[in-house]
Amino acid sequence: MSISNSVPTCPFRHDDALEPDPFMTRMRAEAPVTRVRMPYGEGDCWLVTRDADVRTVTADRRFSRAALIGRDFPRITPAPIAQPESINLMDPPALNRVRSLILKAFTTRQVEKLRPWTQQATDGLLTRMARHGAPADLADHLAGRLPLMTICALMDIPEADRPQLRRCASAMMSMSAVDQTSAVEAKAELRAYFAELTAKRRRVPGDDLVSALATARIGGEILNEEELSVLAMLLLVTGHDTTTYNISNIVYTLLTHPVQLGQLRAHPEILPQAIEELLRHIPFRQGVGIPRVALEDIDFDGVTIRAGDTVHVSYLTANRDELVYDRADELDFGRKDPVPHMTFGYGSHHCLGSHLARMTLQVSIGTLLTRFPGLRLAVPARDVRWNTVSIWRYPLVLPVAW
Repeated sequence: MSISNSVPTCPFRHDDALEPDPFMTRMRAEAPVTRVRMPYGEGDCWLVTRDADVRTVTADRRFSRAALIGRDFPRITPAPIAQPESINLMDPPALNRVRSLILKAFTTRQVEKLRPWTQQATDGLLTRMARHGAPADLADHLAGRLPLMTICALMDIPEADRPQLRRCASAMMSMSAVDQTSAVEAKAELRAYFAELTAKRRRVPGDDLVSALATARIGGEILNEEELSVLAMLLLVTGHDTTTYNISNIVYTLLTHPVQLGQLRAHPEILPQAIEELLRHIPFRQGVGIPRVALEDIDFDGVTIRAGDTVHVSYLTANRDELVYDRADELDFGRKDPVPHMTFGYGSHHCLGSHLARMTLQVSIGTLLTRFPGLRLAVPARDVRWNTVSIWRYPLVLPVAW
């Protein structure tokens, strides 16, 4: 970290396995609302790290996502990931309209109907891994395959198209300046693909999520062409990326926390609450996500954020806030009255695919631990290699034995 004009500049990149970013942890304790300089974009911005303040920024309509459109706002990637037509850059009431249409099509019932398919796919992947024999790369055999298979099955995306879509999604998430051109090109390629796919599904709908979104109606309201194509693209990218990396991160965490792993093996019925605690505990991404813009002057405990200022929040630091969680840095599957975490966001931009992610994690982690009761890391934890380019934190290879 360097200091310029008393505003800290930090790369918002911490690659020490899954340890919390020490700069952001320190800011939560010493300056929970502070000005910082991001690696990319114009000007400084605010960084908000404490749970209560993060909830305020993400739920208060005085902070706007839509006001980002047309701005070169401070960020951690060379080019913005979100697109102007994306639900991620909408505010109520426009946001409420689109979310209502999505929720009508993308229901918990629809996800639960996919659970048997996900179970069958998981069983097949783990059988393949068993045949391969130990040691095997779990990141390849399970984490890198199942979430993409699941979201593509839900969206009825042809198997032949999936590898290229996966490459494009990965390219978009780079934090390296040298990858800016490829990231922009990947986003354009994905957008063109989903513009064509959604147009076809609107003309000839099938029994899949894209068709359900294309035909969803509330009164006279439907998603327009741009909203539909960008939404389908967003669902593909976020619908497999976070779950892919969280499978690897959760398995790594369990295999390096033998006490908690033993608890889960002895009491498999606690799996759902264990998954929630793991999601709270693991800093699964780098830095921050999409910011907001203050629409008026707002005071936070004597710190004034001015109208027009850009404000970033950290869900990761909020998830480790000692003012909210007892022994916040400990992994504890037996927390009494656990406070809901913010791994899937908060407020009007809470992740619409959280029910799919939870189902996939429950099936994959539960089946893995049952199928391989002696599962362990095949190398010392210090030898596991981690991604150092993407916004996501995850092991590039996760060698396991059993």
